[in-house]
Amino acid sequence: MMQGISLAGTVSGVGSWPGTDARESATIVLGELGELPHLVELPARGLGADMIGRAGALLVDLHVDTSTTGYRVVSRRGSVAKRAIDLLNQDLDAIEEAWESAGLGVGEHVVKVQSVGPLTLAAEVELGTGRRVLTDSGAVHDFAESLGEGLARHAAEVTRRLGSQVLIQIDEPRLPAVLAGTLAGRTRLETVRALPEPEALAVLEATLAGAGGVTMVHCCSPGLPAELLRRTSVRGVGLDMSQLTSADLDGIGELLDSGKELALGLVPTSAPAVPATWRDLAGPAVRLIDRLGFARTTLRNQVAVMPACGLAGADDSWSREALKLCAEVSRAFNDDPESL
Repeated sequence: MMQGISLAGTVSGVGSWPGTDARESATIVLGELGELPHLVELPARGLGADMIGRAGALLVDLHVDTSTTGYRVVSRRGSVAKRAIDLLNQDLDAIEEAWESAGLGVGEHVVKVQSVGPLTLAAEVELGTGRRVLTDSGAVHDFAESLGEGLARHAAEVTRRLGSQVLIQIDEPRLPAVLAGTLAGRTRLETVRALPEPEALAVLEATLAGAGGVTMVHCCSPGLPAELLRRTSVRGVGLDMSQLTSADLDGIGELLDSGKELALGLVPTSAPAVPATWRDLAGPAVRLIDRLGFARTTLRNQVAVMPACGLAGADDSWSREALKLCAEVSRAFNDDPESL
């Protein structure tokens, strides 16, 4: 059954959400997202609730805590790491409570969980020396394996609580910079080399293999490394449509040709100055499929609809409206894509 999970024809959020109320957020997301709700992340709660802190709560036998310059590897669990774990458990409690209140049964929905990926994590966390983890190949692989094991445990806990199948989303916003070698050193003496694609692929696959189940990678940064992602074992690739350029088209076409599903970020993360209809927002995806020469039924058979990125910076009104617009676009793709 797990291998039957598909992104195609669904709508979901990327992960983050405004505010600090886990129960209210879980109730809204379950109500708006239908078949693919996600475990909400609430970075407004502060340290431990941001994407790096959340990933730190998932690591197995590795610990991160804060320093004066960011998150750093430490020998034992500190106060911020403990807080991150507490917040994660609060989020799990909240979705379990909302699930029961909604009267949802076993297997009614797939639930998506998210974590920053191993390469972005290694780019953002420091070793004890103050250098980025990314500068130490052995440490990078340790992080990748630890994160994979933690994600497997996390998904199993969601299944235990909800009886649901789980889709695991790996967020890699730093992936283009890691491959290009454009990350600055934390000190003037530190140089962060470009990571060769085969090495980056091996790191990603270590986490994906450890996580098991059905996975996707989300990257909302410019310069989507489509060829690398095509060679991964993921079911789907998430991206921000507004970041694509003509140089990305061949890679997107190859992803679709290979059978990968796409989670297209079509709805902006903040309210546009000029209100947009679902048809306006669907337009870029329709034009992309037409330009690549695929049948418009591809929008139904290989595409999911999401906001462009996380909604943590949106206000309450737009966050709900964004999900409703995603649902309207997805409905059009599923009902009659040829008429768009």
